[in-house]
Amino acid sequence: MAPLLTEPNPWWPLYGLRIRTPRLELRLPEGELLSELAQVAADGLHEPDRMPFTVPWTDGSPADRGRATYQNVLSTIANWSPDNWHLSLAVLHEGKAVGRQDLMGRRFAVTREVETGSWVGLAHQGRGIGTEMRAAVLHLAFAGLGARAAVSAAMADNPRSLGVSRRLGYRDDGLTTTVVRERPATLRRLRLDRVEWERVRTVEVRVTGLAPCRAEFGTP
Repeated sequence: MAPLLTEPNPWWPLYGLRIRTPRLELRLPEGELLSELAQVAADGLHEPDRMPFTVPWTDGSPADRGRATYQNVLSTIANWSPDNWHLSLAVLHEGKAVGRQDLMGRRFAVTREVETGSWVGLAHQGRGIGTEMRAAVLHLAFAGLGARAAVSAAMADNPRSLGVSRRLGYRDDGLTTTVVRERPATLRRLRLDRVEWERVRTVEVRVTGLAPCRAEFGTP
């Protein structure tokens, strides 16, 4: 019988990465947790009369949304490289998946810049979870990986997402136009530099399991 793998996973050490805040735990989902996260997406992320995403993947049926989430998380692992990585974390509150928080880096070893993206299940919104989970990955980026800046973008008519960014110290970085549902939509870009992050951060964050993962982020 083949020996059981122990933590950290020698084939994919990112499964051992944990980010914890006072209320939340963030980790790369697999197995039952990935299925649970897909179900959160299936249960709904926003009202049908609005579209907060540049790719309207939530226009499908509940089954479509759940399957898209499941496949997309797996694709981030399959397509990972130290020069172009996409960390897709399940967000747990009281042990249950409530959302997804992503952190992306392209040529991070050179640029030291990351990008974030996220969603929270409709049933879990309005409780400050979005702000706390973004603060968690910003700590990973700045304190853990040595980032110099973090960027994000949100629809100009999405005050919740913009509010999360501004509470965390992001500043406006211009506008851009994209196409959503075959119509023009305005995106507001935001940027957070390391100095401002250090000045405004208030959420206590603890990261464990990072050391075996550093080479995967291009920062050995």
